[in-house]
Amino acid sequence: MHVVLWDTRKVPVVKDLAGGFGAGPPRAPPGAGRWFYGRYFSWKRWPAALTLGYLAAAFQRRGHRVHYAVDRLPPADLYVFHPALVTLDAERRAMLEVRRRQPGCRIWVVGPAASAAPEIFAGLPVTVLRGEPEQMLWKFDEVLEQSKVEGRWSKVEMPSSTLDSRPSNVFALGRVEDLDRLPPPDWTPFHPGGFRIGYDFWRFPTALIQSSRGCTFSCAYCPYLAGQKGLRLRDPGAVVEEIRYGRRRWGFRSFKFRDPLFGQDPDHAHRLAEGIARLPGKIQFSVETRAELLPRELLRALKDAGLCSVTVGAEAPDARRFSVSRARMRETPQHELIETCRRWGIRTVASFIIGFPEDDEFSIRRVARYARELNPTFANFNLLTPYPGTEYFARHGAEIADFDFTHYTSYLPVMQTPLVLPEDVRRLHARCIARFYNRWRYLRSNASLLWPVWQRFATRLGQKDSKAPPL
Repeated sequence: MHVVLWDTRKVPVVKDLAGGFGAGPPRAPPGAGRWFYGRYFSWKRWPAALTLGYLAAAFQRRGHRVHYAVDRLPPADLYVFHPALVTLDAERRAMLEVRRRQPGCRIWVVGPAASAAPEIFAGLPVTVLRGEPEQMLWKFDEVLEQSKVEGRWSKVEMPSSTLDSRPSNVFALGRVEDLDRLPPPDWTPFHPGGFRIGYDFWRFPTALIQSSRGCTFSCAYCPYLAGQKGLRLRDPGAVVEEIRYGRRRWGFRSFKFRDPLFGQDPDHAHRLAEGIARLPGKIQFSVETRAELLPRELLRALKDAGLCSVTVGAEAPDARRFSVSRARMRETPQHELIETCRRWGIRTVASFIIGFPEDDEFSIRRVARYARELNPTFANFNLLTPYPGTEYFARHGAEIADFDFTHYTSYLPVMQTPLVLPEDVRRLHARCIARFYNRWRYLRSNASLLWPVWQRFATRLGQKDSKAPPL
């Protein structure tokens, strides 16, 4: 079969973020911050979604021809869509256009959005696959049998995105219990030479990789928990071999670990660090985790293996503690991790959440002040977004102001905030970003991390000057 993995670039989004629900790029702040955002947070050259890489490998292993199409609709026997929430309108239009042009073509929809809210696709001539799409390596024939095209769809209309209807064709894939059975992702159809993630790395191209899936924590609003409960680990040796193969096959020089929470198993993380350190030649890699999961010993081992960036969630201390003293605020695990990383030459990306229903202007300003005190290499201010399938979405539906999922970019207010108007939430969000980046203290503290090449040049120049004979 000829399989098309369809994608769109008409809507700015990184589909791999927010647990696979996707996140749009934040609005660039005025002043110097605009330059930083353009250089380091550009979404246009992000790698294709890791799920698509796995699907390409799975389909090709079964003998099918795979093509990656961006905003085009070439002839094919099977179309696979992996929509983000914010791309739903564009992808549903594409599904209907595929059916109009190719009535006999099968259309499958995969990913967290399809798994958590299959009702989004009610009325569309598609088969919704709930669960982990990589299961098609073993269940392809079953899905193919269930998704036989019934009749011809001649009337093309955009269905309404109601939450009380369900699509007629839904298949439960389940999840991959043994991650080591998966083949490594095949990046060939995606032209990976241009992949880059600027805020994490300065060596490119960049690949996405996983050493684990699932999480042992229970944060109600976390999108990763919508379909990845329970921890599953890959064999560290297999992960190292995937890195080795990616370097040799596609020339990758950096790897972003897409584990929901790296380091949940310390022994596993240490073994992985040891394996990466033994690879010939240096690579760069980044992880996402919580501050308490990266003790100094593990952080040192990862740094020696090539760790160059850590993304960490940051929660501001409560109002009473915050108002006591700035010194007390520096006792948080996030502050200790960020300062250690700064001394060791590791970038940090701290994520903050504002826009809770109980927030007011003071609490949002407090988060912004805490971010400036932590002073990470990059700060990402997200607005609370209740992703479908999460506990928060189920329990706080009455507090959701906007059910248009195309607005769920992580940077638009969609919750009811009785103490502050939505336009004020937007204003305060922009102010958080602008006040963080437009500071001399920010540049002084992070210059060597933002421009490591210049730092190495200055160091070498200083060494040469020290060796020069006195006049």
